[in-house]
Amino acid sequence: MYSLKIGPLLASFGRATVPIIRLCFYVFASNLFTLSLPLKPHRSQRASEPARISRPAETMATNEPEHETRDAEEAGANEDEDTGAQIAPIVRLEEVAITTGEEDEDAVLDLKSKLYRFDKEANQWKERGAGTVKLLKHKDTGKIRLVMRQSKTLRICANHFVKPGMAVQEHVGNEKSCVWHARDFADGELKDELFCIRFASIENCKLFMQKFNEVAESEVEKEESKDASETAGLLEKLTVEETKTEEKVKTEVEAEEKKKSEPEKADEEKKTEEAAPST
Repeated sequence: MYSLKIGPLLASFGRATVPIIRLCFYVFASNLFTLSLPLKPHRSQRASEPARISRPAETMATNEPEHETRDAEEAGANEDEDTGAQIAPIVRLEEVAITTGEEDEDAVLDLKSKLYRFDKEANQWKERGAGTVKLLKHKDTGKIRLVMRQSKTLRICANHFVKPGMAVQEHVGNEKSCVWHARDFADGELKDELFCIRFASIENCKLFMQKFNEVAESEVEKEESKDASETAGLLEKLTVEETKTEEKVKTEVEAEEKKKSEPEKADEEKKTEEAAPST
């Protein structure tokens, strides 16, 4: 029978387990030391936490609104970026003088209104345009015409002279409107039109009617004075012509008398010459 030597075996086993025990002890001590340290935040958390904490403090410390600070920063940036360079336009546009035909006229009346014309075929009123109606007096001739243009496009809605015999009447059932007949030239040709114009207030309508009728009456007086002056001119011309005719007749009579008297005078001179030698 084999005899077992337990002593040497235990000694060899003990020498083999010492490193293992030391390794286990080292691992246990390192883990324990790690658990005893405070936990460190994540890198992203460390970057965001100071901003989150400092923002309320900055908001409380300043009294200026955030948009004003932003505007000031943008203004400073613009001042820094301003180089003073001037860029010439690619296309140069020349100024064009626009003539309306009203340069030689003075406005007697200027009111905002809306104009209508009566369509005979449709038997109804149709809107002509909304804008400003004017009574314009020519500086040289003194003639007055009515002109109305649309407010945005400046298209002519009405254009005619205020002539003798024209009159404006109040529209039936509407104190802000009035009507009148005229030979209008707004479309480039003379047309007989029945107009109706409406104002924002009764006062403007009455003012328009008053001015229009006054101009028409003054044109009647001008026409009458013109007729009277023309008649006086014709009478004067006839008087001058009659005077010239009388002078012409008188001259012709004198010439005939002179012609008749010349032969008689010659006979008398001849008789006188014949009687002188005989004596």
